[in-house]
Amino acid sequence: MKVTNREEFQRAKTAVKSVLEEEKCRVLICAGTGCIAGGSNIIYTQLKELTKDGEIEFDFAPEVAHVGVKKSGCHGFCEMGPLVRIEPYNYLYIKVKEEDCKEIYEETILKGRPVERLLYRKDGICYEHQEEIPFYAKQTRTVLKNCGHIDAESIDESLAVGGYAALEKALFEMSPKDVIHEVLESNLRGRGGGGFQTGYKWKQVAKQEEPIKYIVCNGDEGDPGAFMDRSIMEGDPHKMIEGMALAAYAVGATEGYIYVRAEYPLAISRLKNAMEQAENMQLLGDHIMGTDFSFRLHINKGAGAFVCGEGSALTASIEGDRGMPRVKPPRTVEQGLFAKPTVLNNVETFSNIPMIILKGSGWFKGIGTQSSPGTKAFALTGSVNNTGLIEVPMGTTLREVIFEIGGGVKNDAGFKAVQIGGPSGGCLVKKHLDIPLDFDSLKKVGAMIGSGGLVVMDEHTCMVEVARFFMNFTQNESCGKCVPCREGTKRMLEILEDIVEGKGREEDLDLLLELSETITDSSLCGLGKSAAFPVMSTIHLFRDEYLEHVVDKRCTSGTCQSLRRYVIDADKCKGCSKCAKVCPVGAISGKIKEPYVIHIDTCIKCGACEDSCAFKAIYVEA
Repeated sequence: MKVTNREEFQRAKTAVKSVLEEEKCRVLICAGTGCIAGGSNIIYTQLKELTKDGEIEFDFAPEVAHVGVKKSGCHGFCEMGPLVRIEPYNYLYIKVKEEDCKEIYEETILKGRPVERLLYRKDGICYEHQEEIPFYAKQTRTVLKNCGHIDAESIDESLAVGGYAALEKALFEMSPKDVIHEVLESNLRGRGGGGFQTGYKWKQVAKQEEPIKYIVCNGDEGDPGAFMDRSIMEGDPHKMIEGMALAAYAVGATEGYIYVRAEYPLAISRLKNAMEQAENMQLLGDHIMGTDFSFRLHINKGAGAFVCGEGSALTASIEGDRGMPRVKPPRTVEQGLFAKPTVLNNVETFSNIPMIILKGSGWFKGIGTQSSPGTKAFALTGSVNNTGLIEVPMGTTLREVIFEIGGGVKNDAGFKAVQIGGPSGGCLVKKHLDIPLDFDSLKKVGAMIGSGGLVVMDEHTCMVEVARFFMNFTQNESCGKCVPCREGTKRMLEILEDIVEGKGREEDLDLLLELSETITDSSLCGLGKSAAFPVMSTIHLFRDEYLEHVVDKRCTSGTCQSLRRYVIDADKCKGCSKCAKVCPVGAISGKIKEPYVIHIDTCIKCGACEDSCAFKAIYVEA
């Protein structure tokens, strides 16, 4: 059905709502990448088969017409996947297996009763409804509101929950200047990491005299452990597309590009499906909703280069050139894609736009802080009980995120640090737990929100190895165009590798800080300018740990293999000699039925002795 005027759009919305209202029972199976890997497609097929007749006699409500089994996007509670939500009861079943489907069908779909063994439990409390689970109860989901609650592959379900209503309002009630004014007033700051004011960027593009302008969405998301943008594209693609269309209307663009990393095949598939559906309804393409506004979208697959998250490298990649940043000015707003004025925002930023236009800037500013209004999606990973995708108001503290939403540190270990902002970010420690998570507060302590990755680390983590890991990632991803980043990160990595191998010197710490300062000040793009942040923050916050590595030649956590000290507990050793037999360098000596001894100077730290000991007498000395 094509929508050729406003009235037809209103009728289409009414029609799809009435169809969905007939589905008095809805089964929403998480079909995000994580749950699919856990087998959710099999669960979907099984439940679809069980309900294939459509007409079901429900014991609890005979008037119910039929049941709808849907593939939704990510529900967020990734630690507990595969997840299945049953409406209208709002049951959330966790860690669902294929063999659970028959019981779900017989007990819940037919009778409306919960399958209690599949419900979430914590501290003796059984949470029957999804909204009561602490992981969800303490969030404010706006961008992620529909993820897990609608069919991710249906434009009808998107329309039923307000999809394209903001575009309708803009086209028929607002001028392009009005749209820019509303975004400016909202003070929406870019969610890709820089926190630049979105409305100001749009205003700069709109005022360019060049008639050809472009809208580009950065869906590259290369940070290790980050999957916010991926989940939005998989779970609610129409919201992002609508945001791009609103940007195009505001600045006078007729074409847009979505740059998605090729490692996101499901996101690409759902975006293509959403674009085709929108074009078929004339919500994309020529004369949208019968107006003079036309906007077409294209998808470009990124080849996995982290540097292509930087604006000028990204546009170069779309143009078919090697993804490398260029010197600025001119800025992207003046000469971006194909040397034309370009609006470049990330997935989460565009997904905020429809709600701002529909509900107003005042509503948006009522969430979060004055300087950083709205919400922010974070990927919560690492040593935390509830890993997953969350969304909280800007200004929420790290303590609330880790210990309330995240359920605390795994295995009741002590909290040590959190890496925020991916390889471009820094570390936050115990003294930072009550700092608000917003752009300005984090900048003051030498950290940044970045795209939204949060990697929690417990007391057993080696911070020197963490710095080495992120420097290794950044060095591998350096495009090599500028000397400070190309050579500086390589030298820093070499020094860090020496330190974790026990070859470091105390003066290396000052050299690392000197190199960090040089790279930060003189690199061409954002990758180089932030490459040293993890090293700088860990040296400042954990200098004693670095000194332990370079002076004492020890790694208390036992993470750095070259610095491990294997010891035999004389009280546990039975003198069986097995450890001595498996040692490849003869570093263990002793007599049968008497405690054996490991000679530290000879030991190569391979761990063969520890693996072979049946009495757990060999351990790494802290």
